[in-house]
Amino acid sequence: MSSVAEKLQRKEHRSSSSKQVRLKLVYIDFWSVVKFSFLIWLCLGIVLVVATALVWIVLNSTDVFTKLDALLRDILGNENFSITDAFGLGQVLLFSFVVAVLNTVTGTILGALGALLYNLSVRFTGGLLVGFQNN
Repeated sequence: MSSVAEKLQRKEHRSSSSKQVRLKLVYIDFWSVVKFSFLIWLCLGIVLVVATALVWIVLNSTDVFTKLDALLRDILGNENFSITDAFGLGQVLLFSFVVAVLNTVTGTILGALGALLYNLSVRFTGGLLVGFQNN
């Protein structure tokens, strides 16, 4: 009697038929790209605001701002100087929110321009050849 491993070794391996499809990407829907790029940049803007808040909270809780205040008071000689007055959580979050809004607007515009330029360049290049394979 032979073992199961020997039976499997003797068994012929059938080649699985894999299908290949090659497609040309000749058009990108303009409004789909605008909506998609807006959502991507909106998510990145939210991440930016949350990350800024977390970094400020960590720096404040580890007393980095108080040590920096003491160092700048020694350098400047001004006893009333406080870095948290100039860069409080509200000011930092407002600045990061403005940057996030500007990034969202410019990212959406750049995505729209990219789609427009791709659709115009397809007339000259014929499109992007994309291959898919089924295993």
